[in-house]
Amino acid sequence: MISADDQARLAHAISDVEDDTSGEVVLVIAERAAYYRGVPLLWALLAALVTPWPLIWLTSISTSRIFLIQLGVALALSLLLSWPKLRYALVPRSIKRARGHEAASREFLRRGLTRTREKTGVLIYLALAEHHAEILADTGITDRVHAGVWADIVADLTGAIRDGRMTDGLIEAIRRTGAILAEHAPPRLDDVDELPNKVVILP
Repeated sequence: MISADDQARLAHAISDVEDDTSGEVVLVIAERAAYYRGVPLLWALLAALVTPWPLIWLTSISTSRIFLIQLGVALALSLLLSWPKLRYALVPRSIKRARGHEAASREFLRRGLTRTREKTGVLIYLALAEHHAEILADTGITDRVHAGVWADIVADLTGAIRDGRMTDGLIEAIRRTGAILAEHAPPRLDDVDELPNKVVILP
């Protein structure tokens, strides 16, 4: 998903930006936000429900044979559509976006971003299968930064990923996030690194 060298570059970028702020940046890269296991079965069952009607209208095949054909269609499609690329292609974009947001929100809580001293934690979340990127900030930052600023960073990040420059796009997103934190949450004399700077990789 991402090489050890690139992970080191990203961790170094996080460490660099945190030198100039009391805020915390966490980067989570997930292979997927959800598995959508029910999607192949749903489409296979819908196709199986439609299958008998043309056979009933246009042929004289027996009911028992139609049932076997119907069963075969359901089994074949459920297996075929389980192939990841097809499965994700069948999921509506709105659902993938919703699952991506849910996963990002879970990671925001799981990685301790709500427990920083000044509520200045920021999560950069990326779900590769859904092509979903999101930035979530705690209340100490969201109250001071317009949501459109994060949206612009995400738009540039997703554009870089489409161009095959994922690591460079993430580093730029980290730097821009760090600049925002430096402006609104400057470093304190007693500042400590509250969260690990390593990249979190989720299979």
